[in-house]
Amino acid sequence: MAKIKVGVNGYGTIGKRVATAVSMQDDMELVGVTKTRPSFEAKTAVAAGIALYVPAENVEKFDKAGIKVAGTIDDLIGKVDIMVDATPGDFGEEYKAKYQAAGIKGIFQGGEEHGLTGVSFNSTANYKESWGVQFSRVVSCNTTGLLRTLSLLDKEYKIENAYVTIVRRAADPGDSKTGPVNALEPSVSLPTHHGLDVKSIMPWLDITSMAIKCSTTLMHIQAVVVKLGKEVTTEEVLDLFKKAPRVRLVSSKDGIKSTAQVMELARELGRSRSDMYEICVWSDGIKVVGDTLYYYQAVHQESDVIPENIDCIRSMCKSMEGPESVAKTNKALGIDH
Repeated sequence: MAKIKVGVNGYGTIGKRVATAVSMQDDMELVGVTKTRPSFEAKTAVAAGIALYVPAENVEKFDKAGIKVAGTIDDLIGKVDIMVDATPGDFGEEYKAKYQAAGIKGIFQGGEEHGLTGVSFNSTANYKESWGVQFSRVVSCNTTGLLRTLSLLDKEYKIENAYVTIVRRAADPGDSKTGPVNALEPSVSLPTHHGLDVKSIMPWLDITSMAIKCSTTLMHIQAVVVKLGKEVTTEEVLDLFKKAPRVRLVSSKDGIKSTAQVMELARELGRSRSDMYEICVWSDGIKVVGDTLYYYQAVHQESDVIPENIDCIRSMCKSMEGPESVAKTNKALGIDH
């Protein structure tokens, strides 16, 4: 079978990680990536042997910076089967029109609205809904984290309602535009978009979310309260999460008491860019009281959507069924479950 030819539009926080993940798949070929400015990321991409494509009007800027380009963004669009669009939010409509005109498929990220594609993706909750479509959207990091656990709970026990409080990082580690901040900043527009985004995939779910921005760049923490359709034990929930392919149980008893230790664990595992692709749930922080479940989970905002993008490629290209794709992606990325 011919390899799926993949391009990545935008070589930033998400795009560079998707590009690395694509290059690790034996059924995909990374054709190239794009950058709009001659930044250090453009230089590191070329140094890594990745073909770089840029806006036609900026070719001269890259030449002056001594950065070799393989062509324009339009050239890359003409060479791929599917483009993973990791450009900043609000560029979606512009690029969707380009992909449509070229007759290629496109995956957008959670910064775009669900209405751009009409289909949103999560491998755990709805892998099949993106099967063969031209455009899909991988939901945001927080939404991905919630879906990884809530979809399992709903399938197994039926969720009556869910309440989520997200303590979210102020900025990514490499971003100084919005942080660090010496403050806690509540999102006063309620409910926040996170619960609404979960409903783009699980529209039947009664979920409400709140969020607080805090002075960290490491990860998000989600405090989740779920009323289940039946009474279960804490041990049953632990067993369910233990079997989930992209959920990692951690314990404060093992010294993992904060997001700092979760990231240290990712480093010790030798992960690319120290990424934690799994959602980390504190096993000793899971508690069931009657029909109400309480738990905490940590979301690495830079990386949990990366395996989702890989699975979405396979679903859209109809190359592999969900469980097979998840297992293949996990093996390639070293997600040991």
